[in-house]
Formats: sequence, C-alpha cells, structure tokens
Amino acid sequence: MSSTRAEASTGTQAVDRAAALVETVVHADAPLSFADLQAASGLAKSTTSRMLAALERGGLLERDAGGSYVAGSLFWLYAARHDPWEELVRLARPALERIGEETSESVHLSVARGDKVVQVAQVDSRYLLGTRDWTEIDVPAHTSALGKVFYAWQALPVPAGPLAALTENTITDPALLVRDGQRARQRGWAVTDGELEIGLSGVAVPVHGARGDVVAALGISGPTTRLEDRLEELGKNLSSHATQLSTLLRGSAPKEGVA
Repeated sequence: MSSTRAEASTGTQAVDRAAALVETVVHADAPLSFADLQAASGLAKSTTSRMLAALERGGLLERDAGGSYVAGSLFWLYAARHDPWEELVRLARPALERIGEETSESVHLSVARGDKVVQVAQVDSRYLLGTRDWTEIDVPAHTSALGKVFYAWQALPVPAGPLAALTENTITDPALLVRDGQRARQRGWAVTDGELEIGLSGVAVPVHGARGDVVAALGISGPTTRLEDRLEELGKNLSSHATQLSTLLRGSAPKEGVA
C-alpha cells in the first residue's frame, strides 16, 4: 500500500472512531464518563483522550458540570434553527434560574409568534406577592416590557391604530409607543409601570439570535413597590445574561458558565 493510500486509510479510520464516540454519546440515556466511552470504544486511553478533546474543540461534544460527556453546542445550534422555541427554552433555562436567584423576582422569556408576543418560560419569584404564571395568559404586547422589546428593536411593527387601554397608564397612541421604544433602545431595556395591571412593573431586554436578529425577550416582573427603585440594576443584570445567551445561540459560548 502506498504512503498516500495508507494515510487516507488512517484518516478515515480516525473519522470513523470519532463518529462512533459521538454516536455513543448522542444515543446514551445519560451523560457518559471518560471511562464509559473508553470502554465502549475499545480504544486506548490516550487515543480516546485525544479524540474527545478534538470533538470538544469542534463543538460536537461537551462536558457537563460533573465532567461527563454530552452532545455539544453544534447539535443545539442546529436544533435551535429548526425547532427554535423548544430549544431556546432549554438553552435559556439556566439563565432564567440564575436571574431568579440573583433578583428573587419572577423571570420571563417571550418570543414573537405572528403579530403576538408569547411567553414560553418562567421562573417564579421567591416572594408570595407577585408570583403568577403568565405562560398561559394572552398579554397585549404594548402593555408588557417583554412585548415592548419586540417593538423597540423592530422585531415587530408597531400597530397602526389605537391600542387597547388596560389601565390608565397604558400607552394607547402608537406614536407614543414608538417614542417609548426609542428611549428603551437608548438605555438598553424596556420598562412598564402599571400598564398591564396597576401596581405591576416590568423590565425586559432583547436576546439576539445567530444572525443578530431579536429572537426573544428576557424580562423581570413584580410589584412596583419592589421594582421601582431597582429598574436600572435589574436592566443591567438582564442585559448581562442576555448577552451571554445571545453568544450561546451563536454557537460560540464557553463550555462553562452557560447563561
């Protein structure tokens, strides 16, 4: 066999072995340890180690908090583009939980479906007052900070006609809603104050997808008395997590500290 043919054979064998490792992880019912994979593959420890390291660098595999191997970010990036809402929730869940721990308030994730804004995930407040499940409630987009994000960052067109007034604070004039959106973009987050319900406030920021477009809104809501003096603090907190989540959606987030 010529050296060229031998090199080709060796290269193909390496690809086959690497593919087998990925297949083993993807088909497993639980994360697999290095020992599990080395035993399943029958490869030498050094060879297994080199291949797993290369697969990690390529985003095909990654390690969980316990050091075991799971499918990598390339799988999630592909899934997010083809089944975006379910996968978006999976990717965003750690961020929602961390924001909830840091703020003690209710945390929300919303997406646009047609001309509506729909909440797809929530982490409840640690406080009894202000805890409510909004995932099953149809909230007019112009009355929530989450909905305002989609208008402010032009992910949805501002409605042309008069808007429904849910409270005396609701913005019903589309021109005023546009101005409100301009202020939101300047500071980096949208806010509501008693526009959906009197005594309820919210703050929300955009989450950007792989192409830089706004794919979701990440927000916090709670009683005005708790939030009114913390809006800037909460807005900055959300912006930090949204930036990390946006990076994750682009497929280039670090393996640890996902959120």
